[in-house]
Amino acid sequence: MTTDQYVIEAEGLRRTYSGGFEAVTGISFSVARGEIFALLGTNGAGKTSTVELLEGLAAPDGGTVRVLGHDPYRERAAVRPRTGVMLQEGGFPSELTVAETARMWAGCTSGARPIGEALELVGLEGRAGVRVKQLSGGERRRLDLALSVLGRPEVLFLDEPTTGLDVEGRHGTWELVRALRNGGTTVLLTTHYLEEAESLADRLAIMHRGRIVTAGSPAEVTAARPSRIRFTLPEGVTAARLPLTLRAAADGRQIEIRTRRLQQTLEELLRWARESDVRLDGLDARTASLEEAFLDIAQGMTQDMTQTETAGV
Repeated sequence: MTTDQYVIEAEGLRRTYSGGFEAVTGISFSVARGEIFALLGTNGAGKTSTVELLEGLAAPDGGTVRVLGHDPYRERAAVRPRTGVMLQEGGFPSELTVAETARMWAGCTSGARPIGEALELVGLEGRAGVRVKQLSGGERRRLDLALSVLGRPEVLFLDEPTTGLDVEGRHGTWELVRALRNGGTTVLLTTHYLEEAESLADRLAIMHRGRIVTAGSPAEVTAARPSRIRFTLPEGVTAARLPLTLRAAADGRQIEIRTRRLQQTLEELLRWARESDVRLDGLDARTASLEEAFLDIAQGMTQDMTQTETAGV
């Protein structure tokens, strides 16, 4: 892929706060045109600090960032009209109605789409005359989203876009994000909902303590983790009867097998069960989820850093 096909490029990006705390420690990544890219991490991993640099809200303390070929901080006038931003928390005049708020926002937006269209996209067309202070938390997030897409952005930054939404609202937002991507919009989002990233993202990066520890498609990230097989043995059958090749963790009759060869391991287990006339109740076999991969990565990084800090004492 050529450089001009990347609409977001970060190289050696660093951000340091007063007191010397380095929130972003030299990360590099790129986002292709028309791609949904998710930035994940534990609290304090540096996600929001990174997104603020991409949005041009602050200048990096090291490295470079380009959005649509421009420095988003120094060339803000060239970038801002072509991007949409949904912050973690929007601040709107509480006495204005939804429609008045959108109209005010449209007055500051180049090429704004019709107000009614923007509200319909997020399911707020029936709440146009309601004051902002009367909206629920989820409705305010939907208003945030409507305003972020008001200017038909080429690049859309979504910081925790579905926080506070119910299941229906969350899935509605996912459908809108996919539709925007299919229409050519590049989307970079942060989220704490790992199923959201797994469902939406074409590619993702997981951050920990200011660094990117792994990146790739959701399938590539999860493929590095073992699959699992779970089942319950019948009364009188112990885990010791399982073949040695089926190494398992047992909690009474509850068995869990971790494997990187799911199909072969499952075939061996079922063959053993048939030959031994053993019923495997609640048999469940699946590849690793993004949540499992995320937790393994976070725990592993924490343990490594703890050992390093202990060794340095």
